[in-house]
Amino acid sequence: MPNYLLKVALAQIAPVWLNKVKTLEKVASSIEEAASKGCELIIFGEGLVPGYPWWLSITSASDWDNRIQKEIHAHYLRNAISVESGDLKRICELAKANQIAIYLGIIERPIDRGGHSIYCSLVYIDNTGEVKSVHRKLQPTYDERLTWAQGDGYGLQVHSLKEFTVGGLNCWENWMPLARTALYGLGENLHVAVWPGAVRNTENITRMIAQEGRSFSISVSSLMRKSDFPADTPHLDVILKNCPDVLANGGSCIAGPDGKWILEPVADHEGLLIETLDFNRVLEERQNFDAVGHYSRPDVLQLTVNRERQRSVKYDS
Repeated sequence: MPNYLLKVALAQIAPVWLNKVKTLEKVASSIEEAASKGCELIIFGEGLVPGYPWWLSITSASDWDNRIQKEIHAHYLRNAISVESGDLKRICELAKANQIAIYLGIIERPIDRGGHSIYCSLVYIDNTGEVKSVHRKLQPTYDERLTWAQGDGYGLQVHSLKEFTVGGLNCWENWMPLARTALYGLGENLHVAVWPGAVRNTENITRMIAQEGRSFSISVSSLMRKSDFPADTPHLDVILKNCPDVLANGGSCIAGPDGKWILEPVADHEGLLIETLDFNRVLEERQNFDAVGHYSRPDVLQLTVNRERQRSVKYDS
């Protein structure tokens, strides 16, 4: 395939909720399927491994010193991903073996912050199998703050993939104008937005980002149904008591650099959604607008970005 064309797969799947081993098996299967169909990039939804904290909104998650909430949280931590410990080793091996790049949403339990807090992170693995960036969500949304810690700017990175420059953000970070601008300034022309899963989240912002950035804009969502909660989930009876039948209905979609749909939001379908993108469309649409280029005024307006990885303790050597 020519260097200006990129075949992408949107993996709209449900996790094996709060089971990182089995969810990673589903991720691996999706990677192999995408590679077999000639895809060069595959994208998974927000926090897919081991899953979004759905219990927060349907139980009394804000109750102070609540034993049930503590036990569910502990289970969540045990199934979170430690990149440093090699939890993504097989995924990296599959990327290399199949020469496919991967954006994967994880719940991260990083050693560099003590290993006991978790972050909603978006990992980019290139087609040589190297982890090139781990972006920790800058600002968890509303009840997410009961379980996720705040990230930092270290992961605000972009990556070259053929003629494309890809970057990504988690969920409502995509509504943060300055976070988007930070990526535009690095040359992003293929924007990846990952979501826990809902058409209502993706149907407007995907096209807006595409038109603002004059870039391809891809939203990838997960699925989650009441039937997807494993039987061995701690306090499953409490979680299911007020649980709707569908918590996440997908909504994965793609908009082109003119803001028009290439793939309209897809709901209630589990599997891969595949499209081929033509980089020349970016160049065409930048003719009349470029947010950080010829249509910017850095002498009047500038953004400063702190991309230092934040740590609570720094040790002298």
